[in-house]
Formats: sequence, structure tokens, C-alpha cells
Amino acid sequence: MNIYQKQPAEIASIFVGKPKVIGQQNADHPMEREWKTSIFKEPFDGQIFLGMTNLEGDEQADLKHHGGPEKAVFSYPSEHYHYWQNKLGNSEIKPGGMGENFSTINLQESDVAIGDIYEVGEAVIQVSQPRQPCWKPARRFQIQNLAILLQNSGRTGWYYRVLQEGFVEAGQTFQLRDRVAPEWTIEKCNQVMHIERENFEKAAALAAVSELATNWKKTLLNRIEMRKAEDIHNRVFGPNVE
Repeated sequence: MNIYQKQPAEIASIFVGKPKVIGQQNADHPMEREWKTSIFKEPFDGQIFLGMTNLEGDEQADLKHHGGPEKAVFSYPSEHYHYWQNKLGNSEIKPGGMGENFSTINLQESDVAIGDIYEVGEAVIQVSQPRQPCWKPARRFQIQNLAILLQNSGRTGWYYRVLQEGFVEAGQTFQLRDRVAPEWTIEKCNQVMHIERENFEKAAALAAVSELATNWKKTLLNRIEMRKAEDIHNRVFGPNVE
């Protein structure tokens, strides 16, 4: 336990997976058409090696928007699934469902800040950005507006970059080593990105955080330059609509 957490945070489960093709190529409804995804991950038991860009055996289908050093690990709080099951009336929305690598206990968006450095197992990881929900969880669960629900609820999860490679395992605890920008929690970042979309002063302050992932900085700086928020339709709905 550390001074920033009331209870020890730990990895409840680890999930990995490789791209697969799902759906029907010529289906009439866009939500039923063929698509390629790595969101269907499987639980992994035992020790697994965490490298600089991913967990061993984990791959991304869309390398333009997923994966890479600043998105080496996607983490999602296991507690959120109770909320989604109740809100959406779907018991099939359960840990692993959002495509996360780490399903965690006692670690949520209000607890975690950009630049936080954790030791877990042999690895050292650093929080790089919140996840910006896309259309793929919506396609998986056949809920067309799920990305909007995710981002507006703030229950997005977040990504880590890897500072030191090593083996990790479910059941291991997160030991907080350092905080460089504690005021910029994932919760607050989501508020700036998704709710206060035209608060350019806050956008500039967030973009100035050196540990924030490059793609988030680019989005925020472009928003400031253009003096308007970007169009999110393609990200949140994508090919799920005509």
C-alpha cells in the first residue's frame, strides 16, 4: 500500500490476443459486417513477459490507432463492469470485454494521473494517456453508441508505456514509485478531452504535460490552433453506421 491508495491496487487478470476476422462480409446491417480486430482477448495464467510495445503474444489489428510504445498496455478497472452490466442490461459485458490487457482492482480514473510510474512484477510502467473509445467495443457488444457512453461516463481506462521490461502476473500489486503531474488524473484528462471540448486554456495546460502521449498533445494543440473541437463521428461510430 502507498500514501496515494487506500487499498492495494493489483492486476486481477491479464488478457492477450491476436487479430481475427469477425462477421459476415456482405451483411446488410453495418454492425454485422466483416471486421478485423484484436478486442477478443483471452485470460492468461502465469507469468508473461511485458516488452516495450506489448505483452508477449498480444497483437493489434489496427497499428495506426492502437499499439506502439505509448500504448503498450491497456488497463481497465474491473469494477466498471458492474456499472455497464446494470446500465446496459447485458451480463456478457465482463472483464476482458473492452479489450484490456490488465483488468485491475482498486485503481480507477480518479486515482491515476499522467506520468505516474508504477512497479508491477519485474516491470516498470508509466501512465501515458486515457483511452479514447472507438467504435470497436460498440461492434463487439452490438451497442451502436457505446463509445459515446464510455467517454462521457469517464470510464475509459488508460494506457501505459514501459520503462523497464520484465515478467508480470495476475495477482501482483502496483507499487507507485513517482508522480510527476498528480493534478492531471485520467478523470480530469477525460473531462478536458470529451466534456469541456472548447476550453482551450485547459487544453493548453494539459498539452504542456511532458509525459502526455504525443497523439493526445497533437489533438489538443490542433484544437487550440483551430479554435474548435475536432469531429469525433468517425472515431466513435466508424463503419458501424452507413
